[in-house]
Amino acid sequence: QVQLVESGGGLVQAGDSLRLSCAASGRPLRNYGMAWFRQAPGKEREFVAAITWNSHLDRAADSVEGRFFISRDNVRDTVYLQMNNLKREDTAVYYCAADDNREGATTVAAEYDYWGRGTQVTVSS
Repeated sequence: QVQLVESGGGLVQAGDSLRLSCAASGRPLRNYGMAWFRQAPGKEREFVAAITWNSHLDRAADSVEGRFFISRDNVRDTVYLQMNNLKREDTAVYYCAADDNREGATTVAAEYDYWGRGTQVTVSS
């Protein structure tokens, strides 16, 4: 099975940008559809963005559309989340997830089979 480790989180100001990375090990990343989710304190985990194994399809939540962009490098076994124009409401722990259905880019957390431990993103005003 694949192991996922997120990195790149931190404390930033509103309007700043960050790029999160999710490094996969154990099995090649090309075997999986991938996604980012986030969870803010006191809230449920929510979908952020997803991408199929070959990058032919990607989708993002309405709340981040046009600001966040998911991409992947199957040679480096890494998925990225470029986050621009960050807002206070983007503050959350961000999780990387892998789906055994590599053709999928589902928004449903329960469809994902493997999860990282998360990286904290805090946006101050």
